[in-house]
Parts: sequence; structure tokens; C-alpha cells
Amino acid sequence: MQPNIFLVGLMGSGKTTVGRLLAKRLGLKFIDSDQEIEARTGATISWIFEIEGEDSFRQREVDTINELTARKGILLATGGGSVIRPENREVLKKRGIVIYLRASVTNILKRTQHDRNRPLLQTEDRRAKLEALAKEREPLYQEVADIIVDTGRPNVHAMVQSIANQIKGFKKKNSANRKNATQEKKARNNMQEPKKQHLKVDLGERSYPIEIGTGLLKDSQLLAKSIKGKRIAIITNDVVAPLYLERLTDSLKASGKEVISLVLPDGEKEKNWESLMKIFDFLMTNKCDRKTTLAALGGGVIGDITGYAAASFMRGIPFVQIPTTLLSEVDSSVGGKTGINHPLGKNMIGAFYQPVAVIADTSTLNSLPDTELSAGMAEVIKYGCIVDTAFFAWLERNTEKLLERTPDTLAYAIKRSCEIKADVVRQDEKESTGLRAILNFGHTFAHAIEAGMGYGTWLHGEAVGCGMVMAADLSRRMGWLDDETVNRIRTLVKKARLPIKAPNMPPERWIDLMRVDKKNVGGEIQFVLLKKLGKTAITKVPENLLLETIAAFKSN
Repeated sequence: MQPNIFLVGLMGSGKTTVGRLLAKRLGLKFIDSDQEIEARTGATISWIFEIEGEDSFRQREVDTINELTARKGILLATGGGSVIRPENREVLKKRGIVIYLRASVTNILKRTQHDRNRPLLQTEDRRAKLEALAKEREPLYQEVADIIVDTGRPNVHAMVQSIANQIKGFKKKNSANRKNATQEKKARNNMQEPKKQHLKVDLGERSYPIEIGTGLLKDSQLLAKSIKGKRIAIITNDVVAPLYLERLTDSLKASGKEVISLVLPDGEKEKNWESLMKIFDFLMTNKCDRKTTLAALGGGVIGDITGYAAASFMRGIPFVQIPTTLLSEVDSSVGGKTGINHPLGKNMIGAFYQPVAVIADTSTLNSLPDTELSAGMAEVIKYGCIVDTAFFAWLERNTEKLLERTPDTLAYAIKRSCEIKADVVRQDEKESTGLRAILNFGHTFAHAIEAGMGYGTWLHGEAVGCGMVMAADLSRRMGWLDDETVNRIRTLVKKARLPIKAPNMPPERWIDLMRVDKKNVGGEIQFVLLKKLGKTAITKVPENLLLETIAAFKSN
């Protein structure tokens, strides 16, 4: 029997829209707790807040949620503040699967800009109020959630399907077993707490350290040593800021730094010229100079655009990468590729510009949605495919542990990935010999998917995962890989919960998008393929073989 599903999240995060579609897909009855309270009282939520006060409303909410969650076969969308009361958190965790729909403050403001029925948003500074609510409630949402889903992606039907897939594979434990399992996992993780790892990207005078470990955002001494200069300008986004901006700011101030910060909207679609100009405006308004250090706090988008801003502002100022996603910790934060997207192509405008340090606090991965963690796995798998067959075999054995976020397993995967990328960058920093291009295995297909579907529809790692399987298939058609190797790659990508079927686009659309790729030479499409597992080739391919691969991966 389908267990009850409970949706939590801030107002405007999409609980009603997603809830109705998901309930229909799962065969459940959709109920909105706020609408239920209004039906029972005959009064609006705003009226209850105004006449009776928030405390009275919260008690009505407790009573209503307690009664509704005892029913069978329901999908309940709760009010944004329901998690404040511990009684609600207890029954939600005990009686069903809890899904936290996480939305950025910017997206919520867009969705609620014409809504005047939200009692907690009846203020002139709605952004400040929402940011305060997000900061207060984020730990509570994470505490109660079994599944975390970011709702910033435009294709709501694809998002609902993704949630349904996650629910399908989720086995709910009873309350006592869950509590014991949580305690056991915490104890096990504490025993396995990895030591801090220190690597170096060897580029002569421009060499820089990579620090990997848990709790690094709280390590004032490490931050002081790694981030030079008195004045630090942090660039982050409105998803990461409520989680880690204050923590990083406090640590930097404790080490004697002067700190300012800019919060940008979240999303791949924001990696554009307008966002770059916002950074320049911010730096100039605050009278920043060559002694100012930029700190990129976030995933690959923030790292890429902050690095490009650092390369360009006053013809170059120092910057530090502080990645908060698995994908950025193992790939985009290392190597000095910076830039923005153009509507006609991904990462077509940018610069090679190395950071002065990379600080990867692996504890930030604990707040990462499962889909984002899987997206990061794509780049980890890539390193095994192109360089290290032993690492590939290790991933085949340890993917489940990585998805469970086992600390020592994650630390090793990040360390080995960074070692591989650092060695490639050392040998070919600016792709002058062609070696560094091997890091783009699967990316020609992936960039076509991202551009063709619209940036943000697929996560970058999702596109890379599918792109690697397509590249492996094309390698087989070129006569290089056997069926067994192609199947190993496909199986590992699927085990990492990444897509192995491409979106439906006309063949000519694929070709047009692939022609706009940085690896192309003389207008001819260049692919990074596998001669065998661990050995790459950068090559042109016969168009008939490419079309066969595209046809083979069309979604049903």
C-alpha cells in the first residue's frame, strides 16, 4: 500500500502545484492543511492571524495535522510554518514519507509577488522577511525530511516524475527503528570522520592548495591561512546563503577579515552577462580594489561566474573557491576554467584564471538534495572512465555508500577526483596540448542536452551522466569498446541515479547544438571517446554513426 506523503517547505515553494500532480500520479487524495483549516473555521488564514494571533493558528494547525496524518491514502501539503511546532514534526516523521520542497527566496518572491493573502509577508521588505524565515526554518525542514527536492527547475512534470521515482525506491521505517538507525548512522559516521586532506595543484608560481575535510567553514585558522588579504567579498546564491553564508562570514571575521557579500539568484540560467554585471556593480559600489579577494561560496555556477569576475575586475584580483556541491568539489572548482553561458552555447565566454585556494568542506554535502548529489557523481564516474580503471571498479563497489553520504567514502572519492584533475591541469593548463580536453568526456552530448532543453531543465551532472553513456555507445560503434564495457558504464551511471535516456530532439537539432562547442576544430565536431576503459581519444566521427547513437538514445 502506498504510504502517506507529506510536503513541507516555505510558502510559495510549490507544495500545492506539485502536490496535486504527485497525488494524481500516486493515486492519493490531495489535502492542503491551510485550506482544511479555513474550511473548518469558515475564516481565512489571514483573518485567524489578525483576530486570534499566530499562537492560536499554530494550535489549530497542530490539531488539524494530527487528525489528517492519521488517515490513509493521502498526500498532505502542510503550511510553511508547520515545522515550527515539535508535535507536527513528530507526527509527520512517524506517519509517512516527508518531502521537503526547497525553493530559493528569489523564486518565492516571483511566485508570491501578487499574493496578498500571506499574513507573514504583509511587510514592505518581503525579501528580508523571507530570508529570515528561510534561515529559521531550514534546519527544521531538513530535520523532518526524508527526501529533499529543489523546485527551481521549470519543468514541473519532470520534477514530479523524479519525486515519484525517489518515493518508489524509498522504504519507510517505523519511528523507533528510524530513531535507532539515525543514532547508529551518526555514531558510525563519527567513527569514520575523515581526516583533513591536503592536495596541491602544481603550476609553479601559481600553484595553490586544495583543502578537503569536514567543518572547514568553521576553521578560522585554515581560512586565515588560505584566504589572503584583509577584505573579502563573498559571492553566493539565495539557496546557499541561508545555509552557510553566516557561518563563513563569522569565521572570516574571527580571523580578522573585513567581509562583504552579494547574494545572486540560484540556477544555471543565471550564469549570464546580467549576473556578471551585478558582481561588477557590487564591487565598484563597495570601492573594492586589487587587494580585495573574491570568495565563491556555492556550486559550479557561482564558482564559474565569480572566477570570471575575478579574472576581469581591474584585470585580475585573487579569488578562492569554496564549493558546496559534490560536482563543484570534484570538478568545477579545480583547474581555473571560469566563464558564463551564451544562449547559443555553454561556457563559450570566459577565461583561464586559477584560484589561490580551494576549500572543500564536505559537511556541506549533508544539505545537498539527492538529485544534486547524483549529479556530482557524474563527474566522479568520468575520472574512472578516462584515467583510472581501478577507481572505476572502486566506484562500482561503493556507489551506494557515496549516495548514503558515508564520510570516509565521500572524502576518498573527492580526493581521488581532485588528484586526477590536478594532474591533468598541471600538464595542460590551457588546453594547449589537447590533454585537458579529455576532461570533457560525455560533455559534447551533455552541452547539447542543456542548450536544447533550456539551461536548468536538466542538471549539468544529469546531462553529463547521459552524455557519457552516449559517448560510450558511440565509442562502441567506432569499434573501440566492447559491449561489456559499455554496459558497465551504463550500469554505473544508472546506479548513481542518473538518466541513461536522452531527451527527444530532432537529429538536426543535436548536430546544430554540437557544432557550437569549444572542442570543435574548423567547424568539425570533435568528440572525447574511449579507446578502452581508462584510455581516451579526441576524434571526429562519421555522421552516420553519430546519428545511430542519437537514434538509439531517444526517450520513449
